[in-house]
Amino acid sequence: MNAAFTKRPVARTIAHPNELDRKRIERALRSRKRYLYVSPDVKPVRGGYLIESPCCSRNIDQQGGPIDVALIHHDAVSTVWKLFSKDHERGIWKFHSVHPRLNAALDELNADLDRVFWK
Repeated sequence: MNAAFTKRPVARTIAHPNELDRKRIERALRSRKRYLYVSPDVKPVRGGYLIESPCCSRNIDQQGGPIDVALIHHDAVSTVWKLFSKDHERGIWKFHSVHPRLNAALDELNADLDRVFWK
């Protein structure tokens, strides 16, 4: 067998999470429309980013502790960004929307017209 024709596994680098996009998300969250008086935290998770924030409304956490606000996941196969909101009553993530660019997902999160993220 000729070595020139052997197939080698393709080594893929995992693009997300990364520090550059984490910082981009932190900066973008400064222009959100709701809960401007809290400081959200952007944490890297496998394939994306978790956004947490103190619960100032006390609707979800009576003590005002950190709650999950959104999950932004990058689909490496289709190269789209998927945005999820948290169903706090059931403790599960709910698919919200899909976006071709990270900025579009962040615009949706920041506007939060239906109040599904910033509660």
